[in-house]
Amino acid sequence: MNKFLLLALFFSITIFGQESEFKEFDAITSTEEAETYIKEKKSKHNKIIVFNEESHKTAFAEELFKKGRTTVENATEKIKYKVVEKNTTTKYRVSYIFFDGLKMTVSQINKLRDKILIKYKQGVPFSRLAKQYSMDNNANRGGDLGWFESGLTHPTFEAEITNSSYSVGDVFPVDIVQNQWYYIVLKTHEPKEIKEIKVLKIVEPLK
Repeated sequence: MNKFLLLALFFSITIFGQESEFKEFDAITSTEEAETYIKEKKSKHNKIIVFNEESHKTAFAEELFKKGRTTVENATEKIKYKVVEKNTTTKYRVSYIFFDGLKMTVSQINKLRDKILIKYKQGVPFSRLAKQYSMDNNANRGGDLGWFESGLTHPTFEAEITNSSYSVGDVFPVDIVQNQWYYIVLKTHEPKEIKEIKVLKIVEPLK
């Protein structure tokens, strides 16, 4: 067999292998099937990525939300993306100032809370107050917790921030006494239904 036939055979086997790989990819319709596929292929490049419409506003993410799939190709590889699950989740958003009961007495915390509330009512931005007084790393973000869903914060904290009696702009205390955590919370947004997709990404080297 001459070298040209060998070369043609090599390319036909390669193309067949890639087509077989992508047929398996096309057949996947759920997160469970995607996870099984990833385990079987054992490639560090294949993975499931989560996008939500609030945090991911790139043209690439928008294409996935609209079309459900896309392919990207560069000089060395072909990358395919496919939506395998769609969800809509209720998310909440507040800002807070945290006080550590292990470092201050409850009396000191309440006095400081009163002082902060007076400043806030006088027009000092909550974000500035959070940067100045909050006793955790979220102070660097001005106390903004970002969008989060139910089940990701302490139940006592969650019960207060999801309380429908509070309106945007309301400021209220939250005390988790058993943990010695104390807060001033600002409701910054109404709950929002945010679309989320899980996307299977596979990478195939170009031969």
